[in-house]
Formats: sequence, C-alpha cells, structure tokens
Amino acid sequence: MSTVLVTGATGTLGTPTTARLREAGHDVRALSRKAGPGLAQGDLLAGDGIRDAVAGVEVLVHLATGLRDVDMAKSAIDAARDAGIAHVVLISIVGIEDIPLGYYKGKVLIEKYLSDSGMPHTILRATQFHQFVDAIFSGQRFSPIIVAPRFSFQPISTDEVAARLVELVGSDAAGRVADIGGPEQRTARDLAESWKRARESRRAVWSLSLPGRTVAGYAAGHNLVPGSPFGSITFDDYLDGKYRQGPQEG
Repeated sequence: MSTVLVTGATGTLGTPTTARLREAGHDVRALSRKAGPGLAQGDLLAGDGIRDAVAGVEVLVHLATGLRDVDMAKSAIDAARDAGIAHVVLISIVGIEDIPLGYYKGKVLIEKYLSDSGMPHTILRATQFHQFVDAIFSGQRFSPIIVAPRFSFQPISTDEVAARLVELVGSDAAGRVADIGGPEQRTARDLAESWKRARESRRAVWSLSLPGRTVAGYAAGHNLVPGSPFGSITFDDYLDGKYRQGPQEG
C-alpha cells in the first residue's frame, strides 16, 4: 500500500476517490485549503503547506480543478517532482483536443505539462459525470422550458471513476491509459426527459440546434468513447439515488 496525496479531495470526484483509497488500505492525505480531521491543509495557488503535504508521499492523485486550473496543476506537479514522488495520476476529460472550450484547452496544457515533466505518470480521461448533466438541466430552473442541445452524452458515475483511479494508483505508471465512458450514450433530449420525470416537472423539453465550434465538437461525438462502455451505473440510477425522496419542482 502507498502513501497517497489527493488534491481536490473534498470535491465531486475527490470525495469518493479518497474514500475508496482508504478502503483499499492506502495511507491517504486529503489536501484541502481548510483544516479538519483527515485533511492535509495546503493551498496550491499560494503554495502554503504544499511542501509539508507532499513530504513522504509516493503517489499524487491530482483531481483539483477551478478557474486557475493550469496554475494549480503546475503547482502540484512541480511539488511532486521536487519531492521525488514516484507516480502522478491525473484525471482529464474525453475529447479535449476537439472541443474548443477554454476549460478543455487548459486540460490539454496540463496533460502536456505533466508529460513533459519527465515524471512517471498516468493520465485517465473520462466522459462527463452524471452531476454535470444534472446541472445542465437544474441550471434552467427559472426557464419555462427545459432546453436540450442536439447532441449526445455518455455520463459516468464518479464512484466508478474513483474505482478506476484506485486501480491506477495500485499499478505502475502507464502514460495515457484507455479513456472511460459511462454505460449509455444518450441524446441530451432523452436525458432531459429522464431528469424531468425524476423531478416530476411539468415543463416541456425542447431540443435545439446551437451554433459554434464547441457545439459542433459535441455534435461530432468527440465527448463520447467508442467501444465497450465502462461501469454500470446509469443516469437514471443516479437520478433515482438523488431524487428518490419525492418531487422537487412543480
């Protein structure tokens, strides 16, 4: 078992990843800007506490993300290199070269920075999380309709991504490994209908074609993973787990 530092440890992916690493017997340091039980306090942007956080660590799992995504990643990778960490595991996103979002361009830069660092590393790309698709529709709560773009998603469970990350932590550095996508490729409209049923909403779902190169990248399927799907938890399973307590809107 290894001593593992997880950045972004209290986030959407970090929480299940940290829990699964501990269940697997690893000694886990959960990096957070806040102090608390089981947390290693540190700030990737300010640099505060990072030297202590990486001391004696064997594997860095970099999951932290935010507005200064590239700066945080460089800080983590530099600290790992200076501390002589043996393996860096990085989460990334499927299709980042072909979907020209600013956030995705940052992911391309982060992958390159890690690859050029000379450090033993593993890069895992995953499709959008169930929470991301949920947020697309939840964010329209003040709209009289539910708008669904005319392309597909392949949403994946964060818990199943976490399970794959734990496998990679326990393996040798492998560079970029096979991308993973959820068990279903479904149109945004179909996902919106499932979301509508789970929320017991009466609003109509409208499927719209939207302009721009970013949408064209999604429409071309660059956010999907061909071949065998990964995992078994569907978007409907996720919705059932989150909204089973009853209707959430009128």
